Amino acid sequence: MVHCPSSRAKARGVSEPVPPSQADSAPAAVTSRHVAKGVGTTLLSRLGAVIEIVAQPLYVWMFGLASFGLYAVLWAAINLLENIFDLGMTSAMQRTVPQSADDREAADALRAAMLLGVGPCIIVAAVIMLAAEPLSVWVNVAAEDRHLVVPAIQLFVWALPLWAFVEIATSALRARHLFGPEIRLRLVWEMLIRLVLAVGFYLAGFGLTGLFYAHLLSLAITAALCLRLVAQHYRLGMLVTGPLVTPIFVETMKAGLSILPSNMIGRLFGDAPAVVLNIAIPGAAGAQAGALFTIARKVSSVVQLVRIAFVYVLAPLASSAERADRAQVHDIYAYAVRLILVIALPLAAVLSAGSAPLLRLFGPDAIVAQGAMIILLLARAMEAVVGISLPVLQVVAGFRHQLTASIVGLIVACLVGWPLMQAMNPLTGLTLAVSIGFVIAAAIPMIQLQVHEALNPIGPELGRAAVRTFIVTLVALVLALAAARLPDAAALPLVLIVGLGAIWVSARLALPLADRESLGKTGRKLRLV
Repeated sequence: MVHCPSSRAKARGVSEPVPPSQADSAPAAVTSRHVAKGVGTTLLSRLGAVIEIVAQPLYVWMFGLASFGLYAVLWAAINLLENIFDLGMTSAMQRTVPQSADDREAADALRAAMLLGVGPCIIVAAVIMLAAEPLSVWVNVAAEDRHLVVPAIQLFVWALPLWAFVEIATSALRARHLFGPEIRLRLVWEMLIRLVLAVGFYLAGFGLTGLFYAHLLSLAITAALCLRLVAQHYRLGMLVTGPLVTPIFVETMKAGLSILPSNMIGRLFGDAPAVVLNIAIPGAAGAQAGALFTIARKVSSVVQLVRIAFVYVLAPLASSAERADRAQVHDIYAYAVRLILVIALPLAAVLSAGSAPLLRLFGPDAIVAQGAMIILLLARAMEAVVGISLPVLQVVAGFRHQLTASIVGLIVACLVGWPLMQAMNPLTGLTLAVSIGFVIAAAIPMIQLQVHEALNPIGPELGRAAVRTFIVTLVALVLALAAARLPDAAALPLVLIVGLGAIWVSARLALPLADRESLGKTGRKLRLV
């Protein structure tokens, strides 16, 4: 960890955090209000995941479940590779940039992230393009799509460096406490343009290849916009001046490599099952299995994005708070757990109750994924509540403590994966194994923070919030199950209304007054205060 001089070790209690470029003055107190503001804008930016859920039924309708499965499996593979070969740079910047002393150090951290994160991805993409033909035999597809596999790999692999650049650039913005710009990048450009381009290429007769073109073009546009935004908040001229290897460069590299195993395993839990199912099940059934897991995972990502939003915000804020006062870290950590609880638990329960009409949007074959979807939804809710401890651990604890949870979770998932796949439907069995693994991996950091850092979010306020949220969730579950029995056209909007209502009631009744007041204008407009 980068240690700052003691003259900057106290907070002055002003209303906003001091930007890293002004680190020569005392850091401001980091409060629950900063968490709430950051989470609000980050949730909006992550609503691109919701747009993707809306887009996927359209993709399945246009290209068929098996053909969509080819796209889903290749994108899952690229996500896996990106999380390995970016060398943890997206997470590293959350640790080093907020603690940088000046713009020079911030630029050194950004340079390290770009060189170490994007460079290897370019090399790997070139190697895969050259080896596309031997690699293609591992991809199971429908017979009519076999001729598309090699050119699809050769083309789509270039999403790897583009995606790495977008991930690192947006991480650089979050590290400056700039959570809002991702709204335009993630929501408008990346997702909506991809959808528009995909439909356009389909109507022009490009077939499934048009979906790959649309994805690459949307990433390229997003990358260009990312570069412009980064230039507004970093002095990019400093990237090509001064010594290459500096203390902050080395610190960023060390932080990334220490977090890399955890990031890799987290991505394995998300994307590896689609690839494994595709490899394990021959022919079109393998492509369909990969597509079905992707569909279930995307719907469950509605719950997961709650945790992701807090992870994005809490990592840089906890890093800044650590410079000033460990008590601030405890306060925002406990606040985040309470807020996640009142959102994630009722949301997961209602979506589970409405899983059948949701899946029928993807066609009649998608109902096979209902068991997997319910498992993922409930597991993501548990992960969201306990897993917010991980970003706190990453920025306040020693590097050696960050590997335990990921390794244990992965080992458990692997040990139970094959028996569960044999005992039940392979899709459901593998999903259950993965869910057990990532819940364990999410829970261990909470224990580590208590043991090693004396940080514990559990207290009377969390206990009261949990009891009240559980009661609201039970009522919402009954109402959602009743709504799901109606025709789909009526069931879906009613399930949505029940879900939103349950979150509001849970927040209103379960959160302490101070937590609701921290939501500012949003809390007042929603009559939570």
